[in-house]
Amino acid sequence: MTEWMGWGRSLCLLLLVWTTPVCGYPLDGTDYTGITRLQADHLVQQGQMKGRHLPKGALLPLAAVDIRLEQQSQLVIPEIDLEFQAELVALLGEDADNYALAVLDLSDPAQPRYAEHHGDADYSPGSLGKLMIVLGIFQALADLYPDDIAAREQILRHTQVTADQFIRDDFHRAPFWQPGDPYIRYRKICQGDSNNLWGTLDWMMSASSNAAASLVLRELMLMVEFGSVYPPTVEQTQRFWQQTPRKQLSQLLSRALHEPVARNGLDPAQLRQGGFFTRRGKQLVPGKKSHATPRALVEFLLKMEQGRLVDPFSSREIKRLLYMTERRIRYASHPALHPAAVYFKSGSLYRCKAEEGFVCKKYQGNVDNLLNSVAIIESPAEQPQLHYLVVVMSNVLRKNSAVAHQTFAMRLHRLLEKYHAENPPHSDPLPKGEGGFHKPQGSAMESAVADKVIEGDDQILEPDSR
Repeated sequence: MTEWMGWGRSLCLLLLVWTTPVCGYPLDGTDYTGITRLQADHLVQQGQMKGRHLPKGALLPLAAVDIRLEQQSQLVIPEIDLEFQAELVALLGEDADNYALAVLDLSDPAQPRYAEHHGDADYSPGSLGKLMIVLGIFQALADLYPDDIAAREQILRHTQVTADQFIRDDFHRAPFWQPGDPYIRYRKICQGDSNNLWGTLDWMMSASSNAAASLVLRELMLMVEFGSVYPPTVEQTQRFWQQTPRKQLSQLLSRALHEPVARNGLDPAQLRQGGFFTRRGKQLVPGKKSHATPRALVEFLLKMEQGRLVDPFSSREIKRLLYMTERRIRYASHPALHPAAVYFKSGSLYRCKAEEGFVCKKYQGNVDNLLNSVAIIESPAEQPQLHYLVVVMSNVLRKNSAVAHQTFAMRLHRLLEKYHAENPPHSDPLPKGEGGFHKPQGSAMESAVADKVIEGDDQILEPDSR
């Protein structure tokens, strides 16, 4: 077994890729979390390492990334604003029937505005299901240490998570960096790789690694099973996985992953991550189907902003894991959002079949072309005057869904700027030609934007783990 793991690691080292996926968490958080990648990105911004410089909205310090509605804990999603709804549908154009979305404008918390389109449509959530895994982790930590935040931080900071068979098979890449390295390396997680629990959460949420998601879910099950003696020894862990019947493992999975949704006031009939994200994980622990609706995801984001996902500490840390501090992609990538703090997660699945005159491309499937985005926008980042939550789920065949989500992001942002024109946000000027709608699909402008959006992106989900 040891020899096999060593061979696997050697193979993975041959597959190093220097690319930049989207990443989360404030850049000054290394000392607090032990996420070493943050230190590297911080050095890039200081000009001490080569790399991509971030937009202004991605540079908030740790203390500034916080939940915003803790004092409005009684706020609920209001009735649909029909005028707002009509305008949102108009932004979608001729493909509106293939979209489901929900938008909650909290720029004026005393007068929130809500609209949805197919808000109860049931979609496969893809990588958005990782939100349920991170919720489960923070719920389990709170159950173990309800009055001891320092003990929770200790578990996150010092528990080492070592990759094993649960990671097979995943093609997503994760960032690797240690002090003294000249740059961040991006490669697949290999058996034997180790990170602390906070760093593994970062791999799952930022790089959208399915391998990391399965490792975190593995740890969640162990946390619930072993309770106050977590983390167990290597021997205890091996004995547990070898001797526990699969039916019992499935029951444990349900307690660890599914029950926290209902415990936090969310509807499991509208929001559920079924199980593991890797083939091997599914084989070891049978799960259920995954599903989500736009309205349920907006409710998740609202509870997070109110500090009601487990408790304020947990909500704050989940939000920080969503804060984008590297390359922005898909919905989050339009220059209109450069001045904004963006909290973001997305997931996609495209599949193609032979069709005369059709060429299969990324995000342009002709069988399935699913793309899901959740985002919180605070604009401008330093003194937000716009604050809104948005969920977009789509299945528009043969069109570039990454560009479509990006374009909708700009259109919605401009619409909300118009709504709040009496107190307009201050934003950096956009490059010429980007103040209005993008040209129709297939134009030269769209092609340029598409290249910017999808280059190096590695968050496409395989069909059986969407």
